[in-house]
Amino acid sequence: YLKKCILSFSNVMVNYLLTHKCFCPTDLIPVISNNFVNPDTIFANNQMSLQDIEIYGFDYDYTLAFYSRHLHTLIFNIARDILIDEHRYPEGLKEYDYMPNFVIRGLHYDVQKALLMKIDAFHYIQLGTVYRGLNPVPEKEVIAMYEGSHVPLEIMSDFYGKVCHTMKQFMDIFSLPEMTLLSCVNDYFMKHNIDYEPVHLYKDVKEAIGDVHVRGIMYRAVEADIEKYICYGEQTHAVLRKLSKNGKKMFLITNSPFDFVDRGMNYIVGKDWRDLFDVVIVQADKPGFFNDRRKPFRRVTDKGVLLWDRIHHLEKGQIYKQGNLYEFLRLTGWRGSKVLYFGDHIYSDLADLTLKHGWRTGAIIPELRKEIKIMNTEEYVHTMTWLQALTALLEQMQVRPPGCNYIQFLKTNCFNRLRTKDIFNAQFGSLFRTYHNPTYFSRRLSRFADIYMASLSCLLNYDLQHTFYPRRTPLQHESPIWPEQTSTGAMNIPFQSHRTTTGTE
Repeated sequence: YLKKCILSFSNVMVNYLLTHKCFCPTDLIPVISNNFVNPDTIFANNQMSLQDIEIYGFDYDYTLAFYSRHLHTLIFNIARDILIDEHRYPEGLKEYDYMPNFVIRGLHYDVQKALLMKIDAFHYIQLGTVYRGLNPVPEKEVIAMYEGSHVPLEIMSDFYGKVCHTMKQFMDIFSLPEMTLLSCVNDYFMKHNIDYEPVHLYKDVKEAIGDVHVRGIMYRAVEADIEKYICYGEQTHAVLRKLSKNGKKMFLITNSPFDFVDRGMNYIVGKDWRDLFDVVIVQADKPGFFNDRRKPFRRVTDKGVLLWDRIHHLEKGQIYKQGNLYEFLRLTGWRGSKVLYFGDHIYSDLADLTLKHGWRTGAIIPELRKEIKIMNTEEYVHTMTWLQALTALLEQMQVRPPGCNYIQFLKTNCFNRLRTKDIFNAQFGSLFRTYHNPTYFSRRLSRFADIYMASLSCLLNYDLQHTFYPRRTPLQHESPIWPEQTSTGAMNIPFQSHRTTTGTE
């Protein structure tokens, strides 16, 4: 359907472009089509050389261990049943199943209005992505509620994503079932004309989701059927072996309990997984681990028994619980830019480390692989080509030449903008972009992560002397004097197999 719309409109547009001596967008398509992005690329926000990295740190969940979609279904179902059994929510909620493609990470939830939405880096709501329950809210209604589409800073989540007064941002991959459950319960109440307090609903759903973790329900379920829930981590094992063989020190800091981590790492790496790590810290209580100086480390035996002795050294082969980063730095001396820490949560894993302690940070963004594959499709390339050409044309046509069908161009531009959203996710679009602007998520990613990638396996494509350079994309006032920008590092990734015997690219 999209191609038919474009073809029916192309003759009119091309004639206009040629008549007025403008560029023709069809000339761009071969160029863009040849510049496919490699999903195994590591992308740099900040220049960083692996040659300078001596110590590698890791989170566990969605960093070393990747989970199947069955886990989100499990979390949704258990939390839904907790709402029914313990919070006395209607039995009719059992009619709702988990919808894996309904929400995306990084969305904001207005606690008082019970609205889920996507917000850009400038605090503007992306109209068309505001949902009450499972249904979109009309743009006019959104504008009336917020007196426009801008969300003031004082009602947004704070710097670390914690809810302030109104808005909660969901940055965790584990939050996808929570957002879906919130939407389903809201939908049920509205369909059945049940009067409810949105703030109570938010708190109840948050508590139910928390109980799935705190009570150990999720941990026991995963341990009981690990092959169903954990994706086999052969490449994770290869990354750890590579770092170990090159003499790199490694440590693990996770909020998960030891039994859960041990069972998963036995499956992913093998029973000798602890031999690869110089320090292992479980139940760290991040992000408090990075800020609270009061909690001391406590040693844990293999059977989970907590010991009471004072910790003077963090020893290889031992397991430690809680603690804090300041004590970690004192005991290890691992400070500054020689440390690179990987995690999936931009706030809890990365923010403090890069802002307060000068560690290098790597964000693991599993959604990146899917989005890049979509970007490489012919449909996306054609849509983006026409969208960019139309946008440039509309800017030039604001003083309308005689006979110019400005309204037709404008409608086609709006159609293509919606299509670029829907091609990623029908409700909320891309994780990284709201039409032309970066998302609120993207802006935080670029601020708190030196590098980012789809998974740790991307490290296998680079040697440990490699330097990552961010692409010098033009600022808006520089664009007219810059040549066409292409991310050459992403198009021709410097895999080790592409290097010469001297190690040069």
